[in-house]
Amino acid sequence: MKYICSIKSIVISLSVLSVFFFFSAPQVHSVTQTDLQTQINNKRLEKAALDAENAKLQVQIDASNKQAKTLQSAVKTLETTGKKLQNDLSVTSNKIDTTKLTIAQLGINIDTTKNSITKNQSAIKETLQALYRADDASLIQNFLEFKNINELWGAIESIHQFQTLVKQKTDELSRDQKNLEDQKSQNETQNKELTNLKAELVTRKTIVDQNKVAKSNLLTVTKNQETEYEKMLQANQKKGQQFEQELFQFESQLKAQLDPSKIPTERSGVLSWPLDKIVITQRFGKTVDAKRLYVSGTHNGVDFGTPVGTPVKSAADGVVIGMDNTDNQSGCYSYGRWLLIQHSNGLSSLYAHLSAYNVSPGQVVARGATVGYSGGQPGAFGSGYSLGPHLHFGLFAAEGVKVAKYSSSKFCKNVTIPVIEGLNAYLDPLGYLPPLN
Repeated sequence: MKYICSIKSIVISLSVLSVFFFFSAPQVHSVTQTDLQTQINNKRLEKAALDAENAKLQVQIDASNKQAKTLQSAVKTLETTGKKLQNDLSVTSNKIDTTKLTIAQLGINIDTTKNSITKNQSAIKETLQALYRADDASLIQNFLEFKNINELWGAIESIHQFQTLVKQKTDELSRDQKNLEDQKSQNETQNKELTNLKAELVTRKTIVDQNKVAKSNLLTVTKNQETEYEKMLQANQKKGQQFEQELFQFESQLKAQLDPSKIPTERSGVLSWPLDKIVITQRFGKTVDAKRLYVSGTHNGVDFGTPVGTPVKSAADGVVIGMDNTDNQSGCYSYGRWLLIQHSNGLSSLYAHLSAYNVSPGQVVARGATVGYSGGQPGAFGSGYSLGPHLHFGLFAAEGVKVAKYSSSKFCKNVTIPVIEGLNAYLDPLGYLPPLN
C-alpha cells in the first residue's frame, strides 16, 4: 500500500529531476573547447611544417658529412646544423604550447564533469527527499490528490518513466566519476610532460649556443684558411691516437676475472637502439677505419652518424653510474661528454661525444628514456676526439668496467672515465641490438 501511496510523490519527483537535468545552468568558460581545439590544430600544422624543414636540413647535413673534410664543408655543416638546432628549439616550443592548450582543454572537461556530478547528486538527493516527505501522508490523502481515476492510472504509468530516468542519471553519475578520474590522470601526465619539455627547451638552447661557439672557435683557430684546418685535423688525430695508445696499454695489463654466467649470451633484442634513426658509420672490432684511426687496430664500440642534438636513449633499464666530460682537461682527446649506464642483465652501456645530458648520476632510467643529446661536432665543447657528429655506443661486461679518475694518464689524469679491467670486458653491441632493417 505504501508503494501506491507514493505514486503522486513519484510524479512530483519526476518533475524535480526534469528541472535539475534540463534547466541547470552550464559551466561558462571564457575560452571554449572549440577555440582550444582550433589552436591545437594550428600548432600541429606548425609542427608539421617544422618537421618538413628539418627533413630538408637533414639531407643537407648528410650530404655535407659525406664531402671531403675541408674547412668549407665544416663551416657549411655548422651553419646547416645551426638552422636545424633552431628548428628543434621551435619544435620544443611548439610542443610546450600544444601541451598547455591540452591542459586547458582538460581543465574545461574536468569542470564540466564536476558540474555534471554535482547536478546528478543534487537531483537524486531532492528526489529521495520528496519521496520521504510524501511517504508521511496517509493513503486517503494520497488518493484525494488525484481528480479522477484516469489521473491516478496516468500517474501509475509514470512509475516506469521515473525508474528509467533515475537509473539513467545514476549510471551517468557513475560514468562521470570514472571520467573525472581519467581526466585528472591525463592532466597529471600532461603537467609532467610540460615540466620535461621546459627542461628540454633549456637544454636545446644550450646546444644552440654550443654550435655558435664551435663555429666561432673553428674560424678563429684556422684563421679561415684551409691549410690551417688541415693542420688542426692532423694535430687532433695525433692527440687522439696518443690517448688511445695509452689507454689500450693500460687496459691490456688488467686481467679481470669475469664470470661468463653473468654475461648474457649474444641475442638480438637484448638491447634497444639508442637512436630512432640508425646509420652505422663504424662497427666494433677490427675494421678498415679502426686500423687507420686507432693504435690498437680495433674499435671498442659502434659509431652512429647522427646530427648534433638528436635524442639519445637508454638501451635498457638501468642506473646511471657515471658521467663526466673529458674536455674539462685541455689536451685530453677522448670521449668528451659521456655517461655510463649499468643494466640489471650483467651489461653496462656507454654513450659518448654528447652535446648535453638529460639525466644525473645515480638516476634510474627506463629502456627508451632520453638520457642525453648527440654531439661530436669537432671544436664543440664536449665532443672529445671526434671527426664529425656522431654517437659512440660502447658495451661492456658490467663486472669488468668501473668509473674512476684516470690518474696514471699522461694526457687525461684529471678526468673521470670508464676504465675497462681487461680487454675481454669489451663486447660487440651489434650482437645484442635488434637486427638492422
